Amino acid sequence: MTTPGPIHRFVEATNAGDTEAFLDTFGEDAFLSDWGRDFHGRDEIARWNQSDNIGVQSKFRIVRVAEGAGVYHVRIAVTGNGFNGEGDMAFTLDGDRIASLIIS
Repeated sequence: MTTPGPIHRFVEATNAGDTEAFLDTFGEDAFLSDWGRDFHGRDEIARWNQSDNIGVQSKFRIVRVAEGAGVYHVRIAVTGNGFNGEGDMAFTLDGDRIASLIIS
């Protein structure tokens, strides 16, 4: 399956360390949940990005993408100065933006 544009941009922005491009992948009212830690809106997602993503030099590699019931299930390999390993991300999109991201 081809990776949808917003998810591709999310990965590319993370790998480039481009915070502005990363935040632009999310809708204004987007929701992110990282193992039960919830972040609402771009301001809170920006704080998560600094503490858990670009701020710790994360790099992503998509392992696989599957879609079901409007949710894109993405297996991602992560390296950097934070979490290292593979994890699952469930993306819900709203047009060309991410509406929600659940990391588990």
